[in-house]
Amino acid sequence: MSRTGVRPRVLVVGAGLAGTATAIRLLHFAREPLEIVLLERRPDYRSAGVAYHRDGNPWEHVFNIQAGRMSVFREDVLDFVRWANREADRRDWPQPWAGTTFVEHGAAPRRIFHDYLDVRLAEARRESCPGVVLVEADGEALDLDVRAEGAAVTLRGFAASGLDGLRTGPAPGTVVLDADHVVLATGLELKEPPFATEVAGHGSFVRNPYSAAGIRKLGELPAGATVAIVGSVLSAYDSAGLLLRNGHTGRIHLISRSGTIFRTYPGGHEHGVLRLPCPASLLEPYRNREEFLARVLAEWRAACSTVEKEHADVDPVIVAERVSKAWEPYLPEAIERIPTADLRGLLDEFSTAIAALRVGAMEYTMAVIERAMRPQDGPLKLVVGRVEAITPAESGRLVVSVAARDEKHSIEADLVVSNFGRESDYARVGQPLWRNLLRKGIAVPHARTGRGLEVDRNGTLLDATGQPAGPVSAVGVLREGDEIVRNGRTGAFTFNLAAIKNHSIAVAAYAIERLQLRQDGLLHAVDQNPHFGTFVSNPEEADRAALEEAVVLEVRRMATRTRKERGALDSRLDERIRTLNGHPTLPTDASRRDRLLRTAVNRVAVRRLTDVSVTPRQLRRQLGIANADDPEG
Repeated sequence: MSRTGVRPRVLVVGAGLAGTATAIRLLHFAREPLEIVLLERRPDYRSAGVAYHRDGNPWEHVFNIQAGRMSVFREDVLDFVRWANREADRRDWPQPWAGTTFVEHGAAPRRIFHDYLDVRLAEARRESCPGVVLVEADGEALDLDVRAEGAAVTLRGFAASGLDGLRTGPAPGTVVLDADHVVLATGLELKEPPFATEVAGHGSFVRNPYSAAGIRKLGELPAGATVAIVGSVLSAYDSAGLLLRNGHTGRIHLISRSGTIFRTYPGGHEHGVLRLPCPASLLEPYRNREEFLARVLAEWRAACSTVEKEHADVDPVIVAERVSKAWEPYLPEAIERIPTADLRGLLDEFSTAIAALRVGAMEYTMAVIERAMRPQDGPLKLVVGRVEAITPAESGRLVVSVAARDEKHSIEADLVVSNFGRESDYARVGQPLWRNLLRKGIAVPHARTGRGLEVDRNGTLLDATGQPAGPVSAVGVLREGDEIVRNGRTGAFTFNLAAIKNHSIAVAAYAIERLQLRQDGLLHAVDQNPHFGTFVSNPEEADRAALEEAVVLEVRRMATRTRKERGALDSRLDERIRTLNGHPTLPTDASRRDRLLRTAVNRVAVRRLTDVSVTPRQLRRQLGIANADDPEG
């Protein structure tokens, strides 16, 4: 059913970090009437998701990166720290957090991010343009059908007021909601570990350590109990750290296939981007796995040596992080040469090791982990090997069977915690929405990596023929495979905040662009014109300065959070666009010409706001949007 003649509607499915960030950007970017429906199937996950919801994150759980990198706005790096120090309601906070002055490079408890996102979403709603509204709705998306000019989404348990376009759904308790654009921000899907089928419902097995039930079991465990934690990645440190901080004295086994232990960020560490030469040998023809890995190792050692010699200011602990980031622009071309089967095998085998090179862990977390591992008889022990099975014992405990390189052994534990990751292969995800979208071909698993879904450069879902499936965009972990092959983003993608922030900017801007062009009758003309926008990337000399000023104004408008300031920038931008000369690819009609110019200028502004070749602080300086609170900005 078409929604022409009414206020356009964007439905955002999922109200965790990715969905909330996208809703905030939609509220900021929209200049004309728009209805944003922010749907969440779990009320406790709203503005939080699995990573930050309060019931699954006690005060001992801190961010795995510095507080200064937690701002929801990439162009305002200190926003979260300012909020935590000046705006947060600390009346119910325990010590020492209630008395903490947060700093950019320091730790912060994850659960307060829930409040931060709530506040910034409410602020964006208040400061949106007239006619731009936000509806926060409860319910689960079960199915989606693409229509001529939108989508019809089947919902279960839907609760919201004041919405038009609702119809009775195909099954009892369901309704169908029409939307002009849909943004899928469904977040993490739990992987069902094959080794735990016998104990899935056992009282001593914790499948989700970030659930209220999981946290309760950890909290009620006797201090001397034996614990086995499957995995040695950052989520495993949360479970182990929670036990240790609460006085646990019994043995804790960290079971890891790779034996990887994350490094600790040095004090005062800041995110940085270096420019390094292309690792040229990686672009040679692919021969086989062993030969390729030898080339990677040689190039890696050379790059690390270069950083150590030429960048003495870089702490040795973060040399790997700097090299990993610097290699991202070159990786897509190297990945293109690797056969699909080998690429998938390499990603599976080295995912944890790559993550440990790309990111570190906070000293708050690692201090207690390292202290517990250091003594010979300390409570924390790393066990290297692959878990083959978890089975009940006659004693009521659980037995974890581990296959190491040269032996097999068993660990009998009072509690087993599985950190066996998320399900990144959407062909295996059991949620009704994904089963239906894949069955209909609206969503297609990522062919090269088997991780996430096929999307185009705008984040639009691609169907089985490689064409846009409709006005359906994806943000966050759904785009993992595409980020790997398109942008070289490897490593700990589960909570890759930089990618999520950029997705929220680009998808929100793209959705609004499509809706506005359609309302103006210009969408088909733009889609059919391969030269649209070339005048912005290669303008006439007379227009060059004016276009640059227009782009700068649009960047500042998109980065501005108050309605009054955005309005002033909007007026200046309109005035500047009207002064630009004509161009053969543009219509002569002034209003249509100005609309297309704004669209082209916005596209350039989005590229600048999402430029990952610089740090957020460098981005602020380049864009001229420095904040007085940021002395370096």
